[in-house]
Amino acid sequence: MPKVTIDGISIEVPEGTSILNAARMIGGEIVPPAMCYYTKLETSGGYCRTCMVKVVKGSEKDPRPMPKLVASCRQPVMDGMEVQNITSPEVVEARAGVVEFLLMNHPLDCPICDQAGECNLQDLGYEHGKDGTRYEFGRREFEKKDIGDKIQLHMTRCILCYRCVKVADQLCPSRVHGVMNRGDVAEISTYIEKAIDNEMSGNMIDVCPVGALTDKTFRFKSRVWFTKPVEAHRNCTKCSGNVRLWFKGEDVLRVTGRKDQWGEVKEFICNECRYDKKNVSDWVIEQPTHVDRHSVISQNHYENLKQMKLDTQRLKAKLPEKKTNGNTK
Repeated sequence: MPKVTIDGISIEVPEGTSILNAARMIGGEIVPPAMCYYTKLETSGGYCRTCMVKVVKGSEKDPRPMPKLVASCRQPVMDGMEVQNITSPEVVEARAGVVEFLLMNHPLDCPICDQAGECNLQDLGYEHGKDGTRYEFGRREFEKKDIGDKIQLHMTRCILCYRCVKVADQLCPSRVHGVMNRGDVAEISTYIEKAIDNEMSGNMIDVCPVGALTDKTFRFKSRVWFTKPVEAHRNCTKCSGNVRLWFKGEDVLRVTGRKDQWGEVKEFICNECRYDKKNVSDWVIEQPTHVDRHSVISQNHYENLKQMKLDTQRLKAKLPEKKTNGNTK
């Protein structure tokens, strides 16, 4: 198997593995961010350029460095390859420039955006963005278009990652939307104002890395950090039936696919599970969702209440009793 070294850490990976997936196998801070690549969507990647890395050694057979930064989601690993990501000032500067371009036309909608709190672009801007922008012109504006009663399109937030187009091509029976026009006027739109109502079309919401495509049934109902995500399942003939329910109190506000640590859906779900099954009685609750402690969703989210209660009791038992002199208030 080819052996690659990324930021000084070596790993052997199967033939054909990309640099990005090799970095994910290692884990930690050396993993490049990705806004367009999606493991389960074929031909995805290569659009956003946020995952660029520097190849300082091509391979054992040809040790010459690659002359330019490469997209790690597209570049396969070769035996003996050496890659720099966060250890390269050139990569850090280039990534900051890419983020500046992505935010150049992006509106400051975070306070009203349903994606806030679980938005990849928010994380990217916080980690790699700059304090200000050098862009002095007006942001792009698009005519609002209705693409159906389930999905809300905000074209001004779109970064043209093409994930939703890949979902329609590879999961849905037919595709009625795509990228229209070119350059700075390119936009996601439907053909002749058709509605997107395919059985698996709701997965476009889950794969969107920003707030361009959101769930109309969840629109403005709650911020995600006020909800409690739990894992649940049901017998479904159209999909696996394995979902994530988002509770507020006793109400199920929305249903999504379960995502892994990279923010990618593990199993795509059908529209029936997503939109039509929002009663607790429709589901078998498994357990609270594991939420990374760095996420705002982890606020007031307890994954194991029973264990927390036992730990609290054990801690109290170890504390010395307070002595009083009779003047108890």
